Amino acid sequence: MDDNITGEGQEDATPQAVGETIAAVGETIAAVDGGAPDEGEAALAHLRSADAVLARLIEAVGPFRLPRRPGHFYALLSSIVSQQISTRAAAAIMGRIEALFPPDDGVTAEGVLVLGFEALRGAGLSGPKTRYVLDLAERVANRELDLAGLAARDDEAVIAELVRVKGIGRWTAEMFLIFSLRRMDVLPVDDLGLRASLQRHYGLAGLPDRATSHRLGASWAPYRTVATWYLWRSLNIVPGGDTT
Repeated sequence: MDDNITGEGQEDATPQAVGETIAAVGETIAAVDGGAPDEGEAALAHLRSADAVLARLIEAVGPFRLPRRPGHFYALLSSIVSQQISTRAAAAIMGRIEALFPPDDGVTAEGVLVLGFEALRGAGLSGPKTRYVLDLAERVANRELDLAGLAARDDEAVIAELVRVKGIGRWTAEMFLIFSLRRMDVLPVDDLGLRASLQRHYGLAGLPDRATSHRLGASWAPYRTVATWYLWRSLNIVPGGDTT
């Protein structure tokens, strides 16, 4: 589904499909985050035992495959680019941004700062998104945001660091936890795709609020990322990755 948008608007980063231009690399749950096969089997066994709905979805959907994003800076930049637009439009803009860099260099924070406002606007970014991207690049370049050090921090600490960047809200930070840091116990309760799936599969009259989503997902811990993926996949939605 090329033009999926799976979230709803909120201040700063908008909960929606990241829609990055990354070719999703499918990995079975046995290989997630470098974990051993036993860990993957434990996740599926836990979810099957904890929730009959998830047990059914696991059988229907098949193996868990989490798309892997490349470098952290690229992942965050592309998350900002993709806010409130289709994946196709985001891919086009990211392609134009990448074309501004030498092929062997890749997209870097320092390079983005050298490009500056007008070049980024010329690639198709809106004025606000251009300012967000430059704020991200400046924080990374001056080491105010230590991307390499995020892996050693707990989930809430990572979120607190990332939401200091203009244009990055909690949802975008949670997608970073899932797809870039490979955290297995993230429940993005603001994600519209997750909420729509909960409504459908749990017979709710309307989209669940945060409290309801947390209540439904309580028994999934410590594998709420895996449960979320199956709920996304049941609607043929996987933010930031393949939907085939």
